[in-house]
Amino acid sequence: MLDLNRLKALHAVHVYGSVGAAADALMVTPSAVSQQIAKLERETGARLMERNGRGVRLTDAAGLLAEHAERILALVETAEADFEALRGEVVGRLHMGAFPTAVRGLMPLALTSMRRRHPDLQVLLHEREPERVVREVSRGELDLGIVQDWMNRPMALPDGLSKATLLDDIADVVVPADHPLAGHKEAELSSLSGEQWISSSPGTVCHDWLVFTLRSADLEPEISCMADEYPTQMALVAAGIGCAIIPRLGRDLVPAGVSIVPLRPRQTRRISAIWRTDAARRPAIRAAVEALTQASRSHENSWAVD
Repeated sequence: MLDLNRLKALHAVHVYGSVGAAADALMVTPSAVSQQIAKLERETGARLMERNGRGVRLTDAAGLLAEHAERILALVETAEADFEALRGEVVGRLHMGAFPTAVRGLMPLALTSMRRRHPDLQVLLHEREPERVVREVSRGELDLGIVQDWMNRPMALPDGLSKATLLDDIADVVVPADHPLAGHKEAELSSLSGEQWISSSPGTVCHDWLVFTLRSADLEPEISCMADEYPTQMALVAAGIGCAIIPRLGRDLVPAGVSIVPLRPRQTRRISAIWRTDAARRPAIRAAVEALTQASRSHENSWAVD
């Protein structure tokens, strides 16, 4: 009988293209992956890997077996989900991934709730950019992810994933305290022509969204500083370096020397939980989504008070 852990190792090499990348995804050493595949070769009597320059590549036999492994592993996941649903118990391990603002803004409340209500559930949290979260949920490396997409630039999800909206996170423009717009009740995006901007790093969702949004308003972005953490961006604004557009979930404490001005039209990003549809019956998935929804409502209520 073929061993599931060995099939998982082979499938990971097939998906990620190398033993090292597969080891990173499985959170084991490269030698452990190689040993699993060597044992699988003995089980099947077929050569599964061969040298290719300085690395290795999978043989045709390995490719065929990896395709079967993908279906087998999906069936096992479905069986485990159905069995957990039958028992109705929130137990086992749950690997979650979320982008940094959600880790800081939502996960402390959600994790505290899950630990209190479901002590037999072990949650492992991984900080990831949204695109990586989607890939890893699709591949089964994460059980549940938190992602974002902007209303004016939505993100498409692959087939086989389900989604639940957690909250709509409003973004405001942050300007220095001596800026002409400081203290205004709201501002048109077009009124920010000629400003220096503080942005996230190129290639991130928030950087690409800022460039897209400014250009959609016929503003050519002049980016003077790049910082991925929103508190850092606000500190740079307070120093008079430029302006930034920051979602409310990422604001934390507002430093002295800045003014928060709502934008017109409103700029909003939607924060959602995603999971594989085949695993939807797992009570742990439902419990996590419930805890995240409650944490999100807590933030929305505080914004309403503000």
